[in-house]
Amino acid sequence: MQTTGKGSVTEQRSTGAALRFVEAAGANIEAVPVNGDMGQRPGAAPRIGFMEWAFLSAEELMTALRTGEVTSVELTDEAIFRIERDDKAINSICVTDFDRARAAARRADEARARGEDRPLLGIPVTVKESYNVAGLPTTWGMPQYANYAPDEDAVMVSRLKAAGAVILGKTNVPFMLQDWQSFNEIYGTTNNPWDHGRTPGGSSGGSAAALASGLGALSIGSDLAGSLRNPAHFCGIYAHKPTFGLVATRGMVPPHAPALPIEGDLGVCGPMARTARDLTLLLDVMAGPDPLTRGVAYDLTLPPARHQRLSDFRVLVLDEHPLIVTGSAVRAGLNRVAAALVDGGARVERHSPVMPDLAENATLYAKLMLSSSGARLPAPAYENLQKQAATLNPDDQSMDATRLRGLVLSHRDWIDADIRREVHRHAWRQFFAEFDAVVCPIMSIPAFPHDHNPDRGEQRIDIDGVAYPSVDQSIWAGLATLPGLPATAIPAGRSPEGLPVGVQLIGPMYEDRTPLRLAELLEQTLGGFEPPK
Repeated sequence: MQTTGKGSVTEQRSTGAALRFVEAAGANIEAVPVNGDMGQRPGAAPRIGFMEWAFLSAEELMTALRTGEVTSVELTDEAIFRIERDDKAINSICVTDFDRARAAARRADEARARGEDRPLLGIPVTVKESYNVAGLPTTWGMPQYANYAPDEDAVMVSRLKAAGAVILGKTNVPFMLQDWQSFNEIYGTTNNPWDHGRTPGGSSGGSAAALASGLGALSIGSDLAGSLRNPAHFCGIYAHKPTFGLVATRGMVPPHAPALPIEGDLGVCGPMARTARDLTLLLDVMAGPDPLTRGVAYDLTLPPARHQRLSDFRVLVLDEHPLIVTGSAVRAGLNRVAAALVDGGARVERHSPVMPDLAENATLYAKLMLSSSGARLPAPAYENLQKQAATLNPDDQSMDATRLRGLVLSHRDWIDADIRREVHRHAWRQFFAEFDAVVCPIMSIPAFPHDHNPDRGEQRIDIDGVAYPSVDQSIWAGLATLPGLPATAIPAGRSPEGLPVGVQLIGPMYEDRTPLRLAELLEQTLGGFEPPK
């Protein structure tokens, strides 16, 4: 097994070819021969020096690979070198798979030499720890499963490999994927590359931190309460929460759970990248029904983006919610995006009578999300929560009361909530007859300082000098999650402290290419990812 862990598990970074590179203080880093001649090939374009590939997009790397400007072995060795050199401070990649990565890179170069060309052939990537990768640990941050390793890849991992990607390793997550931070007893704490005293987000925080640090060109994560979008917002990268059901989730399961083709309510798997175009590249690899179920009969054809020019888009910009405060730094990011839309000729509105009810969205989302959590609780804990819920005043419609009721929701009440969700979805269809996208916050603030209080209900975040419950920060994420809409997280500038600020672009169901195209156009106007200073 080619595995290593970090944190409280043994740290045994593999050494080898990458460590033959020497960095002279203050000098440009150039390559020396590793795994063959890295010098310029006859007739090839001038070659970029070692350590200058790390922050290029996957699209740019694919062009360089196709023209022979670089090999997959070279890209992989550079990525491994950077991980071994830089990731001790960030701790984003918790399980490495360098031997198999180098072997995959060699196979990719050999395949290209034979004339093959696949969407990600030779591109170094990472995978969120919660995905099954044969032979590597899948723990979800739970200490009792520290030594568990599945023997079969998740369907998304299989698709990455089939597309030619080179998997460097797995990225860190919070305990049971239940935090907007990424720390656990097995692998320790992942730090935000922009400020090591702050969280990179969660639960796909390790993936976001790795991308922001130049450790791999792409990554895959998952999202139930913003777990793709929140880390993108905190780390200044791009992520896309696909339409519910668009990406097969088989094999993205807790340790020892059977990898069955079951679509859990609300949650999705999705791509993460440093550019908007890379999100589309990776989504095209990921999207499609599970071959064990709908894939037997259905093929996927996503509709094209509604528009190709910024001036044709109709956009609603939301910066206020009846149940949550928007911080000044995030509001400023929204205003920057709104100004770019206006300057580009888009129709921009701040209010609309056809907008679905925000408060109802939040309460339905909380009930349905918490009901899934409650169904998995041990019987004694569940019975205790039932007793607590029975003592609630019927007039108490606070978010805390809603969450408690959701944890013990009866099947009858779940069906009622599901019907109300479908009514809500229809309201979104009517909304998207008049608009093409919604621009709104992902969370109320930029990345917050590490807070490892085990009682998440007691965690507080500071929004412009006032403390608010951390758990309420799922409300903005739920706007797209409840109805199953696609949402693309994009960088929108930085806070006064220099931290990244992101926003989400919510689009119509199954029209994922519309918010992705809008993200690409805004990237051209606003600028996109910038490496941490």
